[in-house]
Amino acid sequence: MTRTTIHVDGTWRGALSGETRDILDPADGQPFAVVAEGGAADADAAVASARAAFDSGVWRGTAVSERSALLRRVADLLVRDREELALLESRDAGKTVGEGRIDVDCVADAFRYFADLVLTEGAGRVVDAGSDTVHSVVVHEPVGVCALITPWNYPLLQASWKIAPALAAGNTFVVKPSEITPLSTAALIALLSEAGLPSGVANVVTGPGHTVGARLCEHPDVDLVSFTGGLTSGVKVAQAAAPGVKKVALELGGKNPNVVFADSCDTAAGFDTAVDQALNAAFIHSGQVCSAGSRLIIEESVRERFVAELSRRARRIRLGRGTEKDVECGPLVSLAQLERTEEYVASALGDGAVLRSGGARPEPSKTRPAGGWFYEPTVLDRCHRRMRVVREEVFGPVLTVETFRTEDEAVALANDTDYGLAGAVWTADAARARRVAGRLRHGTVWINDFHPYLPQAEWGGFGKSGIGRELGPSGLAEYREAKHIYQNLAPRPVRWFSG
Repeated sequence: MTRTTIHVDGTWRGALSGETRDILDPADGQPFAVVAEGGAADADAAVASARAAFDSGVWRGTAVSERSALLRRVADLLVRDREELALLESRDAGKTVGEGRIDVDCVADAFRYFADLVLTEGAGRVVDAGSDTVHSVVVHEPVGVCALITPWNYPLLQASWKIAPALAAGNTFVVKPSEITPLSTAALIALLSEAGLPSGVANVVTGPGHTVGARLCEHPDVDLVSFTGGLTSGVKVAQAAAPGVKKVALELGGKNPNVVFADSCDTAAGFDTAVDQALNAAFIHSGQVCSAGSRLIIEESVRERFVAELSRRARRIRLGRGTEKDVECGPLVSLAQLERTEEYVASALGDGAVLRSGGARPEPSKTRPAGGWFYEPTVLDRCHRRMRVVREEVFGPVLTVETFRTEDEAVALANDTDYGLAGAVWTADAARARRVAGRLRHGTVWINDFHPYLPQAEWGGFGKSGIGRELGPSGLAEYREAKHIYQNLAPRPVRWFSG
């Protein structure tokens, strides 16, 4: 199926070069769609469209109530098309349809949240100037043309985290989805048009990061770049944007600790829950999650029992095509990602890690076609901080196990990372839970849970996990500029100069 996936100034079209790209199904490695392969010229056209729309005021001049109403209409359309979008996300990214449905629900929630948030604001923050003859107020205005660059693991969800606040604030934008998972983003742009968004406000260019993405980052008419992806690419984005002194927001992943104290396993129910959540933390979407709990840091006294049960359950995870019934985990998104995962596991074993489960491609089956990019959920025991697999983001179904004996040691291990996106602590001791959560240098910390997020709470990380925040009030603030308006109600001469 051929799709015209470039949308500029309200019109769908192919790439100016005429080039296309096959979109491959991760479950069998076969093409199932053909999309436009845009380039720098397409990016230029899209930015020109967004610039003209912003400068005209067609969207930023729209009443806040109307902007909010449009975001709510988009949420309703997402609910209407839930099954179609979930299936598209499954075929494109390899996740299960069930995960795709949850993603669509979360996208609708994000649009509703920012629709509500933008309505709660007044006419600005009045500043006390210390004089009855001065009226001073701080207002917020849209930043301008936004370049939104999204990753392949959560194409629709990550696009919504940028698009919804950008529109709520009154901006125009060009979105560049990952070249290997562009389909649901194009579908979302179509829903924005259906909801009544003026032409030129929302533009999408499908194509590679080194051409389309690079051009968007350096383009002089782009005012803000928001990027979600890997650390190496994030550094390049910041470097490309720096000469123009653009606003930059980066979410660059994490190497996230899941700290389990022995007292959380004192009861049968506690043990079962901690093991179950450790599986979810590490292996949801085959570990292709920026907040994946890929580092199990467990108290020494319970390590053997915990890891044995965790490994037993990991071996029972049902792998297969995401559209098949009863499948629990899909393939990796690409052959490159599969080979990258294999390399990390081989490196860990060479450094002395002990393989407790997985570590190989599974045999083909009825639900796992030959040629699919599947990898068994893998547990690597006896890991240490010098291993690459412990320090670097794998983005695959690989869980490393480290141990500790004291609370201080647990915190030190959890914080011994260049990243700082998310982490969790498991304990039956409420005081310890609060104490450890306060000491962890991560943007989100869960206590006796893993993975939930709220659209009204900020998302982002410390250290090399990035700059800025998405979601919450700060997520809206990323797409705004603050302006101070000082009005003298009784002007008179200053007489600073005698002449």
